[in-house]
Amino acid sequence: MRLGILTGGGDCPGLNAAIRGVVLNGERRYGDSFLGFKDGWRGVLENDAMPLAAQDVEKLIGQGGTILGSSRTNPFAHDGGVMAVKHAIVTNHLDGLVTIGGDDTLGAAHRLAQEGIVALGVPKTIDNDLSGTEVTFGFHTAVQIASDAIDRLNTTAESHHRILVVEVMGRSVGWIATYAGIAGGVAEILVPETPFTLDEICARLQARYERGDRSSIVVVAEGALPKEGPARDAAMAIAASDHVDQFGHAQLGGIGAWVAGAISKATGHESRATALGHIQRGGTPTAFDRILATRFGVGASEAIHRGESDVMVALQADKIVTIPLSEAVGNSKRVDPTFFPSLVNPLLG
Repeated sequence: MRLGILTGGGDCPGLNAAIRGVVLNGERRYGDSFLGFKDGWRGVLENDAMPLAAQDVEKLIGQGGTILGSSRTNPFAHDGGVMAVKHAIVTNHLDGLVTIGGDDTLGAAHRLAQEGIVALGVPKTIDNDLSGTEVTFGFHTAVQIASDAIDRLNTTAESHHRILVVEVMGRSVGWIATYAGIAGGVAEILVPETPFTLDEICARLQARYERGDRSSIVVVAEGALPKEGPARDAAMAIAASDHVDQFGHAQLGGIGAWVAGAISKATGHESRATALGHIQRGGTPTAFDRILATRFGVGASEAIHRGESDVMVALQADKIVTIPLSEAVGNSKRVDPTFFPSLVNPLLG
């Protein structure tokens, strides 16, 4: 077989390991050849690609980022986008596409599969929000980075008797905030799934102060918002920019600073904000993510040789399986509300 590979959406630790898994298994087991499209779907639309062979990828398992580059290009946002994708496949004599990405990238792959294109998905996202798989590669690395940052911030919070607000990624789900918050032993965790009430948070922080704990860490996902009312309107005005990508997502950022200011005003205690931002995406993947990304890559290679299309490889009960892309995209895997009462709440405050 001759296959195309692309990496789309936000960069993520483990992308290179996934590319490596696809290429090494395909070339050495089946004699496949590969073409890597540059910068996600943009490379496919513009037929901008590079050959990939085992010798090009065999040392990539611990390298962060993606050698192919990435973008948030949406082929369905361009006139003639579907025809351009088909043209790239025909002119390069490809038997199919392996698309490595999150909900948007794999959503485009699903729609293209409906147009007759052989397309298979590999799930990556630090947000861990793709349905049908227990975890996505990149998530554990992001959690470890956030946890390390919280450990460091704890020491300065204690030294200066401050409330520190840590903003982490998480547009519509709060997996990073939840896991890093538990691992860091923080006072409050704010996630998009559960709108928060500022008065309640401040009351709990004040109670901590009165019982002698004069420092606190609050973790907030970038998509978390207060409950309905003036506070929500004010937070939304701060947190979302006017910039919207080709999939319709506004650029987020700023909710941490807003929460810190509101806490200072309500409690009278000094509060500062730190936004981890793209630090969570960068650097080398953890051993777990290297292994998972490799397993996904090999699993994708095997699936396409079984004649499968319009599916995504997934981790279920520690086995690599395939599920229909329609079950994986468009329905974010959110933090279960029962997760907080049963585990998180007794550990906070």
